[in-house]
Amino acid sequence: MADVVLKDVNKRYGSLSVVRDVNLDIPDGEFVVLVGPSGCGKSTTLRMIAGLESISDGIIQIGARVVNDLPPKDRDIAMVFQNYALYQHMTVYDNLAFGLRNRKVPEADIKREVTFATEILGLDPLLSRKPSQLSGGQQQRVALGRCIVRHPQIFLFDEPLSNLDAKLRAQMRIELKRLRERVPTTSIYVTHDQVEAMTLGDRVVVMKDGSIQQVGTPLEIYNRPANRFVASFMGAPAMNFLSVDIVQEGGNVRAVAKEFSIRIPDAQQRLLDKRGHGRAILGIRPEHIHLGPARATDGMTFEGEIEVTEQLGAEMIVGARSADTLIMASRVAPDTRIALREKAPFSIDPNALHFFDVETEAAIR
Repeated sequence: MADVVLKDVNKRYGSLSVVRDVNLDIPDGEFVVLVGPSGCGKSTTLRMIAGLESISDGIIQIGARVVNDLPPKDRDIAMVFQNYALYQHMTVYDNLAFGLRNRKVPEADIKREVTFATEILGLDPLLSRKPSQLSGGQQQRVALGRCIVRHPQIFLFDEPLSNLDAKLRAQMRIELKRLRERVPTTSIYVTHDQVEAMTLGDRVVVMKDGSIQQVGTPLEIYNRPANRFVASFMGAPAMNFLSVDIVQEGGNVRAVAKEFSIRIPDAQQRLLDKRGHGRAILGIRPEHIHLGPARATDGMTFEGEIEVTEQLGAEMIVGARSADTLIMASRVAPDTRIALREKAPFSIDPNALHFFDVETEAAIR
């Protein structure tokens, strides 16, 4: 195993910059997830680490070696692709053994390594089959096994679950977590799925427009987003945002937008006082908005007109319009009786407000 260090890494295609000043330290044995929307530079960053893309500027270091000019075969990495990249004319056993045979490894050692990988991944009954006879999840396990037999310093995963249906993705996430326990290798995983990022990563790297927006543990990213983009991208349903005026009313500081008005808790009042009153972006996650009035008169209620309901079985998601904004509330009891266009009261968890600067969209802390 080895650590991975990226220093001021850039990638340009002519005048187009697709990765900008990426700095990232990944300790030995850590599982890091790069997440972001399509075109944010996450896969390009992974491919530069693998050596499949050259870098325009900066340094990439794996272990003690700077690998900027090393070809992929000399970087001691193993990569799992989105499309599995299996040899269709070979059996599962031969697919697993192929890389070791190319390196002239003795057949007895190959058999031992293939047995080790198949026991971990449950591939024993499939060794004589060819990829066309396997399900998507089975093919993905073969692709993982092909990496395991090599004992690389680094595992690289490029959206490996995106071709699977929802049930298989959930199963494969469990397989990957089990694999980490058995083979604790430094891993870098690329995905656009924030659920995969939250469930798999020791740390999450959120990217946008080729730049890193925030690096942290899943809970740090979720509970303390660095800016509005991170707050909106991590979480489903997405965080609600309202443009509000911060005003003094009757001894309290309130966030006000048309008919929407809530009291700002004392701790956040002191924070906002430091920058002076004015406009801000208020962020509230749907799970912190509750249908029905607050238990006490605490100034944390508003009224909205119901526009949409989404029945999910275990819960219902309700969308209500207030201050010209559709505000989503989740975790509503699924048997709640509610009608479209009905006015309904909502209460907000006072400890769950986020504020962002109107101009920079950075979190106000």
